[in-house]
Amino acid sequence: MNIFEALRTSHTTQRSLADNLIKTSGDSKERDLLFKELKAELSAHAAAEERFFYVPLIAHDMTQEPARHGIAEHHEMDELVEKLEKTELSSPAWIAIAKELHHKVYHHLEDEEQGIFQLAGKVLTEAEKLSLAKDYEGEFLSQRVKA
Repeated sequence: MNIFEALRTSHTTQRSLADNLIKTSGDSKERDLLFKELKAELSAHAAAEERFFYVPLIAHDMTQEPARHGIAEHHEMDELVEKLEKTELSSPAWIAIAKELHHKVYHHLEDEEQGIFQLAGKVLTEAEKLSLAKDYEGEFLSQRVKA
């Protein structure tokens, strides 16, 4: 498995969790559980992706700016997660923020898959793609255990 395949695995999970989250209503156990799961998935993915995808890309002129943009989007998603944590699950504002997070997740993943992956494919060697995937997966799993 290369780094792109490893990242896409988490992307599929993020999309599914985000889709299911915005279908929930009120202060329900389902909403609470889906939010906690999405929060853990986003956090573990961002930590591992920044370290084993974006940092190596910052070293190359062609991918430096897109990598920095990706990291900035992680911070924007973190801020939305924090807003959700401070908002009552039953509040109408909660689902509005959740929809904003859903949009941001989809936008970010599309940016990566439709743009950054192609650029990264040009600057990373085949060996790096495989090595980064292993490192990413190890870090991702260790972050998920902590969550």
